[in-house]
Amino acid sequence: MTMLALGLMSGTSLDGVDAALAVTDGVAVERLGPAITVPYDADAREALRAVLGGVGDVAGIERALTLFHADVVAKLLGDNGLSPGEVDVIGFHGHTILHRPHQRRTWQIGDGALLAGRTGIPVVCDFRTADVRAGGQGAPLVPVFHRALAAGLPRPLAVLNLGGVGNVTWIGEDDRLLAFDTGPGNALIDDWALRHTGRPVDVGGKLARMGRADTVAVETFARHPYFGRVPPKSLDRDDFRAFATGLVAEMGGADGAATLTAFTTRAAALARRHFPQPVRRWLVCGGGRHNPAIMAALKCELEVPVDAVEAVGWDGDALEAQAFAYLAVRSLRDLPLTYPETTGGPAPSLGGRFHRPGERRGEP
Repeated sequence: MTMLALGLMSGTSLDGVDAALAVTDGVAVERLGPAITVPYDADAREALRAVLGGVGDVAGIERALTLFHADVVAKLLGDNGLSPGEVDVIGFHGHTILHRPHQRRTWQIGDGALLAGRTGIPVVCDFRTADVRAGGQGAPLVPVFHRALAAGLPRPLAVLNLGGVGNVTWIGEDDRLLAFDTGPGNALIDDWALRHTGRPVDVGGKLARMGRADTVAVETFARHPYFGRVPPKSLDRDDFRAFATGLVAEMGGADGAATLTAFTTRAAALARRHFPQPVRRWLVCGGGRHNPAIMAALKCELEVPVDAVEAVGWDGDALEAQAFAYLAVRSLRDLPLTYPETTGGPAPSLGGRFHRPGERRGEP
């Protein structure tokens, strides 16, 4: 039975909340509906940044974040003439403030009970914890959705998501999956751009295109032990911060941006060593695909066709929100969200916590 689900995603890039509708039975995707992105203002972005690592006023920021998501839901529904009663479930990722799977800890803030109460729609949240507690990485979660979308596309195929962190899904000819975090995505570039331009993103890759990547720094970066680790494996937003920023600390703004951009694309290229078979094509989603400097470098590094996902009719801005709509339905149907090949857990894992409108936080 298909459901109309609404997915919400607040990514590690700290840019805003994506919301999208999807009609699915949790296996196939029948139809993808409207989507919106509502950006955070500077104060909200800095408030989220302040609690990364699980410090500061986490409870206060969690409440504010949840209410912001409720407003996004109301906007998406209102813009499309829908009532809450027409939506079967919300998939609410929340915002990751700590990810330490080796310690069996992951923390996505967001109050599912509060969101259900504010919207009047059942909510599935807390998608990662069960996998991490079982010994998995808890990330990435989107590969099963990538596979559903990619039905009919030539395989093997790689889908590269460049949010704050980069992650890749390898899809084999027999629907086999392999997925893992590749390395830095946009986070280090964004933070560098904020420092040197006052804007929280290198718009159009302009700063990077004005500079030149330091080849010695790139080769040093490529020797980081993370790239040799056998996947599945995952990263926190800031896991590469000290190492990568140390390599560019003495550079000017443009050369540093160019070098950090090269770090992101080299990390994607290094992921190929772990693929069971070479891919025919790379499809790129996430904010990184909007950066011409990143896309040009990927085309040089990867040596096979590289395209934004729009080339095959996907909506790269909405894709992760669509994925959490899909995963919410899978959760309700007791279908696995993760597999040993995607997160390294010991077995396919269910996940998510369900909240009905009207319940109090903490109640089952």
